[in-house]
Amino acid sequence: MTTPLNLSMPFCLLPSQQEKLFQGCRGVGLFARTSIRMNCLKTDQDNVDKHTQGTKRLYLGIDFGTSGARYVIIDSKGTIHSEKKRPYPQKSIGDTINWTSSWRETLFLLLGDIPTESRPYIASISIDGTSATTLIINSSSGETLSRAFLYNESFPDALPFVKSIAPENHTVCSSSSTLCKLVSWWNSRKSDKDSAALMHQSDWLLWLLHGKIGVTDYNNALKVGYDPESDSYPSWLLSQPFSHLLPSVKAPGMPIGYLKEDIISQFGFSKDCHVCTGTTDSIAAFLAARATQPGKAVTSLGSTLAVKLLSTSRIEDARFGVYSHRLDDKWLVGGASNTGGAVLRQIFTDHQLEVLSRQIDPSVPSPLDYYPLPANGERFPVSDPSMMPRLHPRPESNVEYLQGILESIARIEAKGYSLLKELGATEVDEVFTSGGGARNAAWTKIRGRVLGLPVHQAMHTEAAYGAALLALKGVGLSC
Repeated sequence: MTTPLNLSMPFCLLPSQQEKLFQGCRGVGLFARTSIRMNCLKTDQDNVDKHTQGTKRLYLGIDFGTSGARYVIIDSKGTIHSEKKRPYPQKSIGDTINWTSSWRETLFLLLGDIPTESRPYIASISIDGTSATTLIINSSSGETLSRAFLYNESFPDALPFVKSIAPENHTVCSSSSTLCKLVSWWNSRKSDKDSAALMHQSDWLLWLLHGKIGVTDYNNALKVGYDPESDSYPSWLLSQPFSHLLPSVKAPGMPIGYLKEDIISQFGFSKDCHVCTGTTDSIAAFLAARATQPGKAVTSLGSTLAVKLLSTSRIEDARFGVYSHRLDDKWLVGGASNTGGAVLRQIFTDHQLEVLSRQIDPSVPSPLDYYPLPANGERFPVSDPSMMPRLHPRPESNVEYLQGILESIARIEAKGYSLLKELGATEVDEVFTSGGGARNAAWTKIRGRVLGLPVHQAMHTEAAYGAALLALKGVGLSC
């Protein structure tokens, strides 16, 4: 049996001693070993700082969400030095939004927003993106071979085949999974198959910085079929004719390479700046919240609603859109609903949401029962690509209407956590909230009443902060 480690203990070891310790800790899991390395890195960095006046190291995390992107820069203590958000510009080709062009422009705008004096001190970068947002590119040139397939898009044409090759109720057995998107593209394509490569949104954005095609992390790779428990692609997936499109997989926050020369020249970053593997936006939000014990959960209230619960058991059930990400010797169990802020913004402006929310009495339950969706289709806690939004009847009072929608979203959240318990996950005992919805005090009180649990705003509510923590881990793994 592996002896548990006290990860808060100080480490003041020579590099040779550190390596012996790491070799003896292979059974404790990646994140435990990472924590050990980070303690070593902190000790090393403290020693360097004693002898190098004016030297500082900063770590950049960028979150690419559903409606915009944000960067956060932190130091080794987690203190935020700079942050900024940008909406996505609406780049179009005919009637279709060119998302790759929009994301690329946003990335470089954000890099340009970073204070000039901070750029030379940034030691590492990581990026998170929306789960199952998929790109197919040319493996040599990086040219996109199709439009981007978004996180919430369904491909029911591929689902029967995926179900025929994957284990029953596997995570990929959902029409919005990355694997369904890959299979649909493969079946509809007559050329470019031999030279194609699959990349997730954050992989592609990181590639723009480091230039190495075909690298992902095991959080993003989950919905294409990667098994984080065995740390490998399963044989049923590798035996398929499209398996050569699959990227190599690293742990989140692992160094991939250094920034490209043109990026360094354009923005003034250090030539020693590492680019590290990323993760999904909801995982980054969980990391930012610092919820470290089983039973602690994070609800991300952005354009969509995503729940993540730290559990001692791994749960996978595609019937309900439930899946688990690995986190050391525990599991992040959860799912993502299409309900959330995108629905609210279809009906109210940000100013209206602020004014109307202040008029809600969150202690009085609303009699209205809706299922708020921005369009047809739901992923979790019901997996139904044909589910229609239900937002009627609409009362005359906008305050009552908003409260009815907020309570209905809270009931979907509660149903999600109840479902996770039914499937065998650790029971939730406390919920932290991240994303824009975390700042709505009335909604927080409504959710606490509906969930019957303590609900708090996370110490850090932005996924970009979690991505910055991965960048910090990346430097630790490289020492």
